[in-house]
Amino acid sequence: MKILIIGSKGFIGFHAMEYFKKQNFTVIGCDVVTDYTSKDYYQIDATNSDYHALFEKHTFDACINCSGAASVPLSLEFPMKDFNLNTVNVFKILEAIRTYQPKCKFVNLSSAAVYGNPTQLPITENVALQPLSPYGIHKLHAEQIGKEFHDFYAIPTCSLRIFSAYGNGLKKQLFWDLYQKILNSDSIELYGTGKESRDFIHVDDIVRAIHLVLEKATFSGEAINIANGEEFTIEYVSELFRRNFKVQKSISFNNHVKQGDPLNWRADISKLQSIGYQQTVSLEEGIQRYIHWINSL
Repeated sequence: MKILIIGSKGFIGFHAMEYFKKQNFTVIGCDVVTDYTSKDYYQIDATNSDYHALFEKHTFDACINCSGAASVPLSLEFPMKDFNLNTVNVFKILEAIRTYQPKCKFVNLSSAAVYGNPTQLPITENVALQPLSPYGIHKLHAEQIGKEFHDFYAIPTCSLRIFSAYGNGLKKQLFWDLYQKILNSDSIELYGTGKESRDFIHVDDIVRAIHLVLEKATFSGEAINIANGEEFTIEYVSELFRRNFKVQKSISFNNHVKQGDPLNWRADISKLQSIGYQQTVSLEEGIQRYIHWINSL
């Protein structure tokens, strides 16, 4: 199978490239970053992305879109940029697929941000979608575009609602924030109450899930939760990180929930499990790997 990974220089995109190469796929990377060394790489203009030449000249069995913005605060500050990266860009990719390669499977990395604050847990894919931020709204728009291209043009599409992704290479979000505060502060203060909860999934399990989706999903414009079906409070996870980092600094919470942040998440992963998914990286092991990585920087 020959696959195109758009956003191959990003966090999940990089790990997907490495994983699928090891699985003996023919893998082509694509991003806005200049790369002078890789021959299997295509650079896209960051200011005016156009995928027509790429899909006209090359044939792909599947396209995995790992590109886009991934910041709730920045989506609130720069909504047009977020809309272009997370919504318009998806339409451009699918229009190129429709024009030149309508049999190419399209996997779009969406986000659990489309759910907002669900009324009950675990969160199934068919609950009401009530995003809390421009980021979540734009990810929902992208899902709807994927469904549009399937329903009207028979393009095989699938959206993956990724919950709290983490792993080696991620220089943002909770664990990186904890690391920076451990290095630079006598005490560690975090947003929220500590009782907020998330469903964490290691990037190695994410790319394995993508592989299962490529092989077994229906590609009927559906959405699939990508998570482990486990709920951990931020207070617990932060303390787990501190213990594994072997520091004595105290952790406190300021009781201010940032705009756009949901309160509690735990995914129903029945659909993902039905195509063979099993967790391989526990939260504690994943944190230990992450700490080993940052200690090597």
